[in-house]
Amino acid sequence: MATFQDIECNLVDACGRQTPEAMAWGDHNLPMWEPVKVPKKRIEQEIERLASVAKPANGVRRTHFIHPRCTDGSKAFAPGVDVSLNVLLPGERTAPVRQNASVVDFCIQGGGTAIANGKAHAFKQYDTFTSPSMSVHQYVNDTKEIQVRMRYSNGALLEKLCTHYVDENPPTDASQAAAAPKASELRADHRNPFGSFQLTEEGTWLAPYEQLVNPEPVEYKPKLWAWQDVKRELDKLADLGANYKGRRLYLLWDPVTGRANGVTPNFFSTITVRPGGITDRPHRHVSAAMNYIFGGRGHSMVQGKRYEWEAGDFMFTAPGWAIHSHSADEGPVYEMTIQDFAFNINADSLLWQEDMKGPITLLGSHAGFETNRTLVAAV
Repeated sequence: MATFQDIECNLVDACGRQTPEAMAWGDHNLPMWEPVKVPKKRIEQEIERLASVAKPANGVRRTHFIHPRCTDGSKAFAPGVDVSLNVLLPGERTAPVRQNASVVDFCIQGGGTAIANGKAHAFKQYDTFTSPSMSVHQYVNDTKEIQVRMRYSNGALLEKLCTHYVDENPPTDASQAAAAPKASELRADHRNPFGSFQLTEEGTWLAPYEQLVNPEPVEYKPKLWAWQDVKRELDKLADLGANYKGRRLYLLWDPVTGRANGVTPNFFSTITVRPGGITDRPHRHVSAAMNYIFGGRGHSMVQGKRYEWEAGDFMFTAPGWAIHSHSADEGPVYEMTIQDFAFNINADSLLWQEDMKGPITLLGSHAGFETNRTLVAAV
């Protein structure tokens, strides 16, 4: 049990200032972590190292990618985002675990089976799959090849908030279901008789404590997007031509996330195809972007600086609010992108500028942007 010392709050004068001095640099006073690339060679060396260590008791062979600016122990590759490299040898499996962070896995080598809340998904190279928050999940390598996964979670954000819960001895699914009360078991005389009601004509409401501790649940189920299915649809976008002003990608969308466009409530995941010679228009957004390149070669321009990359590289490509664009020097380029886009929409903080000469908008609450997709597709 934690024990606390008696401490006093610090008071800092901010009269006449809106922005703390520590943040007063960069465009629009937003601080930025620099882009950073993890080259293919370094990833391959780390895979080899992880495969050579003695099998841990819980079966987890894992290395976190940590940005040099992360000094608070939160294991962040981008602010609030935890990314790790995970290896399982043939015949190995991890012990079951659950946590209040949601997880996205992208298999970069081999394959196996992911189990979440008793549901098993067989996966192969370049498949993407999710483990929802507080799902009891584990990974199995039931193949003859080494299994390698990129694993993304919002654990780093929860660690900054001091609220990351990890249970390495989780109960079984059956015991969890048995412990959860059903709506039909709640006695009517235990409910607030007044319920929720509108207080003013302007739309303010009052809701009782019973609503606070029993909001309507939204169920997030583990899902898998098979690369062979995604690629079949994705490659059709390569024919849009050089005049297309959008980006040739598909969201791996879980409709339960709604307008947040998420693969989880925290992240969106996109798979992009970029034909050789194509350069996307410069744009920016407050969501942080991380790209794993698994086809082709190219470069990114971020705040005026050029970063080269090729298949097998992993890069924190776009810090929040950094102006950036991506080019395919040798195509087709395939890339898997994770952004904390959904988190920002849910927090009503997703500023986006699609055209650097155009307006800044708050996606999810204000009107967004249109492309020339209809016109290009009609030609």
